[in-house]
Parts: sequence; C-alpha cells; structure tokens
Amino acid sequence: MARDDQTVQIEGRRLRLTNLDKVLYPETGTTKADVLAYYAEIAPVIFPHLDGRPITRKRWVHGVGTVDEPGAVFFQKNLDDTTPDWVARGTIQHRDHENSYPIATEPATLAWLAQIASLELHVPQWRFAGDGSPAHPDRLVIDLDPGPGAGLPECVEIARLARAILRDVGLDPVPVTSGSKGVHLYAELDGTLSTEQAAAFAKELARSIEADHPDLAVSDMKKSLRQGRVLVDWSQNSGAKTTVSPYSLRGRLRPTVAAPRTWRELFSPQLRQLEMHEVLKRVRRRGDPAEAVAPDPPDRLATYRSMRDPSRTGEPVPERHGRGGGREFVIQEHRARRLHWDFRLERDGVLVSWALPKGVPTDDRRNHLAVPTEDHPLEYGSFEGVIPKGEYGAGEVTIWDAGRYELEKWRDDEVIATLHGRADGGLGGEPVRLALIRTGDGWLIHRMQQQPDAWARPPRIAPMLATRGTEQDLDGDDWTLEGKWDGYRAIVTVEDGRARLRSRNDQDLGRRFPELRGLAPGVRAGRAVLDGEIVALDARGRPSFRALQQRMQGAGGDGRLRFIAFDLLWVDGRDLQREPYEVRRRLLAETIEPGTLLEAPDDLGTDPAAALAVAEDLGLEGVVAKARGARYRAGRRSSDWRKLTRTRTAEVVIAGWREGTASLLLAVPEDDGWRYAGRVGSGLGSDELDGIVARLERMERSTAPVDAVPAADARDARWSRLELVAEIAFAERTDGGRFRQPRWRGLRPDKAVSDVDVDA
Repeated sequence: MARDDQTVQIEGRRLRLTNLDKVLYPETGTTKADVLAYYAEIAPVIFPHLDGRPITRKRWVHGVGTVDEPGAVFFQKNLDDTTPDWVARGTIQHRDHENSYPIATEPATLAWLAQIASLELHVPQWRFAGDGSPAHPDRLVIDLDPGPGAGLPECVEIARLARAILRDVGLDPVPVTSGSKGVHLYAELDGTLSTEQAAAFAKELARSIEADHPDLAVSDMKKSLRQGRVLVDWSQNSGAKTTVSPYSLRGRLRPTVAAPRTWRELFSPQLRQLEMHEVLKRVRRRGDPAEAVAPDPPDRLATYRSMRDPSRTGEPVPERHGRGGGREFVIQEHRARRLHWDFRLERDGVLVSWALPKGVPTDDRRNHLAVPTEDHPLEYGSFEGVIPKGEYGAGEVTIWDAGRYELEKWRDDEVIATLHGRADGGLGGEPVRLALIRTGDGWLIHRMQQQPDAWARPPRIAPMLATRGTEQDLDGDDWTLEGKWDGYRAIVTVEDGRARLRSRNDQDLGRRFPELRGLAPGVRAGRAVLDGEIVALDARGRPSFRALQQRMQGAGGDGRLRFIAFDLLWVDGRDLQREPYEVRRRLLAETIEPGTLLEAPDDLGTDPAAALAVAEDLGLEGVVAKARGARYRAGRRSSDWRKLTRTRTAEVVIAGWREGTASLLLAVPEDDGWRYAGRVGSGLGSDELDGIVARLERMERSTAPVDAVPAADARDARWSRLELVAEIAFAERTDGGRFRQPRWRGLRPDKAVSDVDVDA
C-alpha cells in the first residue's frame, strides 16, 4: 500500500484513507497503513466474531503512548455524521436516548474503522435479532484478569479449573490470550438463556472457583482484594457490557492482539501475548482455533432447504451454511427441462447463485441474461449427479468449470470478479473477468477485458500435510507413489529472478541455506510457488539427514544441497490448488529445469511393496502415496496423502537431561499439556550432546515441565524449558506413551514447539 493519502475502492465502496504514514505504535514503528493491512488480511476470521454485534470503538487518534495529549484515547459508541452511509448499523434504545452502532458486514467497514484509528473493537455477547432488538446471548465469556503480583501462569491455572466446570455442564470453552495481561474463555451458548441468566451462571462459576481456591482467585472487583490473585470477571456477560473481540488489536505499547489459542498452547511454559504479525502467520497455517464459538449468522439456506427433499435427491442439504472468507466459484451445466448453466460464487458461507440460460459470454460484444436463484450450500460446489423427476430442478448436473476467483467489486447492483478455472474447464484454463450487472429488467452477465497483471503476486501458501498409512490403505490404481525424502519441508516462492524458502512454521530457510536462493533459474516461469523438501545428498546421491543438520547449524559438511520439488501450487497468476494432483505433477515437470538445484521425485508406480523396496535401495525414509485426483489442501492434514515409512519417526521436545547416563529426556504434547515420553541416548555423539546440554543449561528450571515422570528417570534429572524440538526414530510406543528403542536423529530448528507432530 502506498504511504500517502489516497482514495480506494474496496469491493465497490469508496473510502478516503489519510495519514497512512502516521505511527500508531511508536515502540515498533507500526503505522496506520500496517493496521489497515492487518485488518484486511484478518477479515475472514474476525468477521464471524463481530457478525451482527454492535461495535464500540476504542480510538487512539494520535497513536498509543500518547495519553497525555487531549483526546488521545476514548471510547466511541454512537456513530457521528462523518460515518460513510454504506456502513451497516444497529440501534440500541437506552432509557433517555438511543445510540447507533456500526456493524461489520464487509471488508470496507473494517478499513473505515482502521482509518479512524479504532484499534480496539469491543462487542457484547449478544447479536441483533431480525427485528433489530438484542437477542439472547450466543456465547459466554469469562475474563481472567491478573492483579498485582499475578500473571499469565496464574490465569492459566484458573482457566484449567474453569474449563473443568464448564465441561461438566456441557460447554466446551476456547481460550483467548487477551493481548493485554490476561486470558478470556469463550463458550458457545444455545440462545435459550437471557443475559441475566448467563451473567448469573458466570457469577456462580466465579464464586465457586474463589471458594475452592481463595489464595488464587477473587470474584469481587475491589482492587484491594486482587493482590497476587486473578479476578474471575463474570460481569462481561451483562447485556450492557462489551469485551474486546477475538482478533482485535489492543492499544498497548506493541501491536498485540486478542488471540484465540489451543489448550495445548495455553498450557505451554512459553505462553505469552501475541503480536499482529504472529497472529497472521498462525491464521495462515491453521485457521481460527475459536471457530466453534463464532456463532452462525441467520440461516441463509432456509429457502434452499424448503425446495428439496433430502430423502429423494442426492443434492447436499446441510443443516447450516458455512463460514465466510472463501473465494471459490463453480459453473454447473444443468440439463433440466431447459438446458442452462448455474453460476455460483462463494460469499459469506454460501454459494450466491445465478442461472445463465445461454451460459457465459464468449466475448465482450454481447451480454447474456443472468437470473438470480436461491443461495446454495458450499457443498454444492462439488455436486454432480441426476436430480430425480418430480424434484425441483430435475435433470443432470455436471461441473462445467470450477476454481477460485479474485473479487474486484461486490455491490447490491454489481459484482466484478476474475475467475481462475481448471486447465480442462469450460473457461479454457485462462483467467476470465466477468461482471454481473443489475438493470431495471433484471441481471446481465458481461465478459470484460482482462486487467493486466491479474493476481500478479504469488500467494503465501501453508504446506499440506500427510497422514500415516499402511499398504492395505492403497488398494487400486487411484494412487501414485513417490519417495519420502529425509530433509526439511519448505515452500519456495520464485519471483523477479529470486527464490524465497519458508519452513512449515514460516522461518526463512534461505538464511540457513543461502545457495538455494539461487534455484530460480531452474524454474521456467516468471513467478511460481513450489512445495518440496530441502535435502543434502551424499557422494552416492542418497539423502543424509546428518549432513543437512550440519548445514543447518552452519557447520559445513560435504552434502550437496538440492530442493526436491514434489508439487506446483501456483504459476504465473494461475492458482493450481484445486487442480487434481496428477495435473499439478505434469505441470511441475514442464516448469522445472533438469540438472539444476531443483529435482522432481520419480514416480514409483502403484505397488506399495515394490515402491518401499525401491525407497530402501535409494536410502529414503519410505514412500508417500498421493491420490491422483486430490486437490491441494493448504495448511491441512489430509488422508489424500499417506506416508508409509520403513522406520517410525516422531517429533519431540527436549525436557531436560540426565547427567549420569548421557541421555536427553523427552516430552510430547497431549490435549491437556505435556507428557514425559522417555529418554534417548543412542545415536547421540558426545560433542553434539555437550552442545545441546550447554543450551539446556541456559534454560534450566527447578521442576519438571512434564507429567508422569518415573522415579528412576527423575532421580538425577535436570529439567529445562520446553523450547528445543528434535526428531527421533523408534520401534513402537508403550500404552503409557513412552518410546521403545528410541534413536536420536537430530534437532529440528525448522519446527516450532507449538507445531510438534508426534506422528511426523
């Protein structure tokens, strides 16, 4: 974004942005432009938490840290005359006046809030009902606020206690580090309780915890009672109270965020408040941990369901629509009483739909009729089949084209989007720019001239992950097999003749392996995104994990670095993630240049036993089976990819060491924290062990960071913080979760503790 003032169009809304260079967070130099960029990217996951709720804004017009300046920070409830007329609003009637509040329904509203320096967005636990009145609360919130002498560890202990109570009554809370000092707990309600009843329940919960743990918790607001204790604030459930929204920025010295977390993260000794760049990385990788407590907006599929009998038609008839944020499209050829094409764009958790009697225009000289139809569920995007006679829309439905779209404008009377379909789709595999325009007589669809440089910048894509499989899982020829390489997973982005390498936890691996920054000439495209593995090959061309580790740690070594590219995700403006795997692999072979720093793995056929034998000959870990027709599921673990290994491996975290046995003590994650998983010494060289112990000594702690440590292992143990991730090989795991015959493979500096996967 340019740093000077400008007027922008955001999905058809005009907004004047000013003072983009103004620093709102002086300690980090974070500007208004940075805040606008944050709210633009976080929009898909913050909208469900704001949806239908009146927003009270906490504004820092001169930036944080300026409390001595007049009007430096203030709460604003009522909208003023400068509010754009397109901002959705809701009215609350008070005893002697009424206030009009903004409601976030589109990205332009978030941009406007950032433009007026509304850093914090506060909302109640209820939403407006269809008639504009406050509905019953749809969520419960407990605010854990540490007093002087208390902090996050004490909040976590209270959260553990509150979680047990809430689960006993059928509520499953989600933790949110507040971005300030404490922790919020959110639990979804079914809408049957009034605000008074919800507040009374929360108050009783707070008093119960205080009664059982008076030295740790307090339910009274008096500051004099809070020294060394945590306030269990139940009052946020009052109808007149608001809580800072999940994913809202906070007005602290640094740009912290009210960040939803997993319980495993909450119980980590490394827990801390997160800043906006960290939250964006987490959301790119794993989505929203608090999705379960972001209640669905009003049902947009009621009309669709009323027209279909699920016992008679094979069409998907889900109970609720999906979540917003996606950008998928589908065009289905529908051979009903009259042949037509159904054009559907994902928007706000549904497929907004038009029927095209003459299909998509083939040029910009002639418009075609577009007839709006009822919203369809997201699941309809993959539907093909025959709708029985007598049912609505009876006839055969096939997918004519499908893919992703980039949105240029979405207004009540005009939609402009560029479609990126399949290579073999009806649009011809090229980007197509379309406009849907409402006229006095109805809607028309118009094919527009393609904008230059469409979707020019390669997107950031989180890697797809495999599940563990067996030979018995792979029956038939729907799978293709390739080697499982022993290295570091990386996403490579090639642009402007340069290559960027990012790890699974978004580390810059180019700094560790600088020679691989020179792999761009091996890509026969101007811009591309590839998925693969960084490996070090020995003199025989076999992967050497030890040599790779030496390179990672800057210790030199003889291994020749290569990037084994096993997937092509995006190339020159074309998103391939929805394409079948076999199409992506064919395009990959056409895109990379043999004999460079890039290689593609060989196709090992369809016979798992034969493929494993080849993998053993090549010195590989095993094989990966990939479904030929599978799309790329970014950031997700999918059974469309299955790994078969000759030796089982696991990611672990080092919890300490035993001085008398030259071994390291291991920890693995569980739902409620960390469990002791045994010790490893085999395969550890003395020099390597000494280097690791030296690092652990700097992180030493007096108590074990894990549960269930046998007395024999605890006798001479020295413990450390859970910060170092490692990989081991092992024979099997006991019923108690400990590793049998573990063998050291090495540290994994490319992995974060929060990402540890025991089944690596």
